[in-house]
Amino acid sequence: MDNTGYCNESSTSDEDMVEIAGATLDFSTTEDVPPLDRDKGSGDNSGMEEVNGVPKLMDLLDDPVPGVGTYEDFNTIDWVREKSKDRDRHREITSKSKESTWALVKSVSDAFSGWLLMLLIGLMSGALAGGIDISAHWMTDLKEGVCLNGFWFNHEHCCWTSNETTFQERDKCPQWKSWAELIIGTTEGPFAYIMNYLMYVCWALLFSFLAVTLVRAFAPYACGSGIPEIKTILSGFIIRGYLGKWTLIIKTITLVLAVSSGLSLGKEGPLVHVACCCGNILCHLFTKYRKNEAKRREVLSAAAAVGVSVAFGAPIGGVLFSLEEVSYYFPLKTLWRSFFAALVAAFTLRSINPFGNSRLVLFYVEFHTPWHLLELIPFILLGIFGGIWGAFFIRANIAWCRRRKTTWLGHYPVLEVLVVTAVTAVVAFPNSYTRTSTSELISELFNDCGLLDSSKLCNYDNANVTKSSNELPDRPAGDDVYTAMWQLSLALVFKMLITVVTFGMKVPSGLFIPSMAVGAIAGRLLGIGMEQLAYYHHDWAIFRGWCSPGADCITPGLYAMVGAAACLGGVTRMTVSLVVIMFELTGGLEYIVPLMAAAMTSKWVADAIGREGIYEAHIRLNGYPFLEAKEEFSHKTLAMDVMRPRRSDPPLSVLTQDGMTVEDVETMITETTYSGFPVVVSHESQRLVGFVLRRDLTISIDNARQRQDGIVSTSRIFFTEYTPPQPPSSPPPLKLRGIMDLSPFTVTDHTAMDIVVDIFRKLGLRQCLITHNGRLLGIITKKDILKHVAQIANRDPDSILFN
Repeated sequence: MDNTGYCNESSTSDEDMVEIAGATLDFSTTEDVPPLDRDKGSGDNSGMEEVNGVPKLMDLLDDPVPGVGTYEDFNTIDWVREKSKDRDRHREITSKSKESTWALVKSVSDAFSGWLLMLLIGLMSGALAGGIDISAHWMTDLKEGVCLNGFWFNHEHCCWTSNETTFQERDKCPQWKSWAELIIGTTEGPFAYIMNYLMYVCWALLFSFLAVTLVRAFAPYACGSGIPEIKTILSGFIIRGYLGKWTLIIKTITLVLAVSSGLSLGKEGPLVHVACCCGNILCHLFTKYRKNEAKRREVLSAAAAVGVSVAFGAPIGGVLFSLEEVSYYFPLKTLWRSFFAALVAAFTLRSINPFGNSRLVLFYVEFHTPWHLLELIPFILLGIFGGIWGAFFIRANIAWCRRRKTTWLGHYPVLEVLVVTAVTAVVAFPNSYTRTSTSELISELFNDCGLLDSSKLCNYDNANVTKSSNELPDRPAGDDVYTAMWQLSLALVFKMLITVVTFGMKVPSGLFIPSMAVGAIAGRLLGIGMEQLAYYHHDWAIFRGWCSPGADCITPGLYAMVGAAACLGGVTRMTVSLVVIMFELTGGLEYIVPLMAAAMTSKWVADAIGREGIYEAHIRLNGYPFLEAKEEFSHKTLAMDVMRPRRSDPPLSVLTQDGMTVEDVETMITETTYSGFPVVVSHESQRLVGFVLRRDLTISIDNARQRQDGIVSTSRIFFTEYTPPQPPSSPPPLKLRGIMDLSPFTVTDHTAMDIVVDIFRKLGLRQCLITHNGRLLGIITKKDILKHVAQIANRDPDSILFN
């Protein structure tokens, strides 16, 4: 796997050039992490004390140093320390609340701040999603024509206001003019067709060019889906700027442009990124979330639920999606707050009413025929198709993305986007099922044909014969249905191929809607085939009991819905959340069993071909340090086999609790690239005292040089509780016990690695110290775990992006 440009152990500064998702980015901005005020208190000696006539720096437990306890870019947070900090903060607030009324008010406001934050995230995300939906609908229609009453009206809204519109031709009105009618004055003939064709392609190229240019110029992190990176961030990794204000602004604008260009992508995945950006930005309004990385990730888990809620109008499915697919740490409190935030977001979106139908769901269905038990066989077949398609898509897309990273293709992202857009537009326009937006296509495929439907899919012979209300008409397919099936077959092949190269380009690109479109087309084709089979052979044994002549016993729209769920499940490997999202998305509550059967079959088939879902595959492709909770570690290795130092390595770099000078420590920091150092009693005993992070050590020494007179290179550093008396001629000592972790996590050298991996996953550890009979032997970091897992899986262990 190519790893050119990735940040490695020896490069942790903010100016490093790092390659993520194929884009080389410069992290000189830190907009979503509070800046460190290292100069605060410069020259102030208020922290000085006199001990035996010698000045001494006050313990950092009493006088906190700005910057200590924070993290650099591309570091993993220490979950245990962050949770401990929050518990201490909560205990302090609770104890003070009994002392005064003002303290009690502050305690109540602190407890209420989480719910207020969820309310703000729901309102902001719902408003943005409504704006994105309305804008995308208008700009999609702009490729085909313009409304004379007001250019800001889309086709549907333009004809709503017309008095000349008839029900039979409700999509035609004098106020809406196609580009051919405006430019050459006619809507018929080859010249009109060519003019509409050219305008369609030109608008698509313009939209995609604006999208990719804005992303490259202002916010390189705005490209892609965002869900793989969000999963990595929620696991404790820090990617500064990924959830910042510029990313939010550019992603919102370019998402509309990318969807409107007609590319085979959706806005649902990127809306999760947009909602998480809202959550991260709003966290800065509240101190307890701004200063605690673990608390902030609880908020981001809820924001991910909000993203799915506004994307599909599925608040319950959003909560389950966050729980099943995205979140790394999801306590019960976060579940309640996610539910509340998703509810607020869904209510906000419903108030905006972007679809104009007063419904929250994206694809409302109203099937009149119950499904029969024998139909589970074609539903399972759709599940098998979804699993095979999902596994094929993941392998093909990862192969294409890897090629993009390692060849000239990755150096010309604007050209790639324009070429793919041109191919998509040129091929899509002649076919009415690919020319329309993917959401409208899915909605038409889900639709159950009625007497008033004008779609070619509903042009059945004798469909206009009126019968009693209890008996639906016979449904032999007409010529238009067979024509539509050929067009859908071509659309299926086109969507399957073009989505492979589209997902992962340098524009916002979601995968939910394209995957659902592939499944919906396949399902509708199978549904029509089953319907015609039942109609012409209703005397067969399998149809005789439940498909009597004159009855409508097969619902092709249901097959499309099941197929959509199967393909989406095959790509993402979702199960529970997928079924809930699908029945919330369509309102088809009584069809849960077919959805469950298809989703489970799809997952089993896809897992049999390849274990990874699309998001996990992209996490591995980009080298993100993510310990997948779904993977099982079955190899019988011990902690001593993975720990460092190895037999051929130099000895472990450690600090002693009272025997080192400032110069010794600074030399060790300069000559090593480790993110932290164990503290021992002495080099001889190797008895463990604690663990100190490199960043905290550097900041504390720099701060001491600024704030305390007399600190020089020969000043001794103490990690002990009490500083022993110093000779009068010696420089003042430096006491750093306050920055030391007094309870680092340790295991013995004979602990099985499957237990160690489980500990890292469940506690979110950065490192674990290895001891033998109480003596320090070595250390295992999260990077060591990831490298070990990669080696076992025969992957490149150096592909992990890590500090």
